[in-house]
Amino acid sequence: MSPSPHRPRLRLFDLPLDVINLSDTLTLLGDWLADPARRPHTVVTLNPEIIVQARSHPEFARAVQDADLVTADGVGIVYAARQLHAEEVPRAPGFDIVRGLMQRHGAELRVFFLGAKPGVAEAAAQNAVRDYGVVVAGIHHGYFGPEDDERVARLIGDSGANLLLTAMGAGRQEVFNGQWRGVLGVPVMIGCGGVIDVLAGTAELAPAWTRKLGVEWVWRVAGDRKRWNRAPRLLNFVRMVRAEKRRKG
Repeated sequence: MSPSPHRPRLRLFDLPLDVINLSDTLTLLGDWLADPARRPHTVVTLNPEIIVQARSHPEFARAVQDADLVTADGVGIVYAARQLHAEEVPRAPGFDIVRGLMQRHGAELRVFFLGAKPGVAEAAAQNAVRDYGVVVAGIHHGYFGPEDDERVARLIGDSGANLLLTAMGAGRQEVFNGQWRGVLGVPVMIGCGGVIDVLAGTAELAPAWTRKLGVEWVWRVAGDRKRWNRAPRLLNFVRMVRAEKRRKG
């Protein structure tokens, strides 16, 4: 996907990053949703962990490189763009994109909820119907292996969904959306991590002040022991940025 004149695209460690704010992101995705041809598009919300993981996962890197839209999810990406490109990149985080689409389009959205533990996607769908009036195109948990990818992809393709929320963890979700996009045939497919858990109420949305400052990851890591193993990746990312800046002189 090449950038348009209105949506410049940077590169961070050989991965793309579109310079686009949340409002323009929602407008662009709305255009894709309204396209009668229903062309499939993949969306990646880039964060430092994705960059670190993709360096040792070629399929993951390719899925990001082939994405139609790559937004800055966290403050780490804003920091990297500033350090390596002297560019101020606005954030368009995954949860804000999903909520914004539901607020803007409501019943026009036929949403397929894919991911999380059994029962969680069902709760997320019920809450999204209650809060935003969306239509549920389908539901499937995220606990299946690659041997079932085609079956699930065809299920989604037959659902008539125009928005796919894929929440199976960084790497797995982007690769699934990218590899099966032709079968999925969904106008907007977003790898959205824990968004389904937040919609379901099984995970808490970071406080508004942390999201405003772009440091919600600190709040999440500090409050969840299961996330502590992610901190080294974030430190590694900072080292990567500093080393790349020195290399570029």
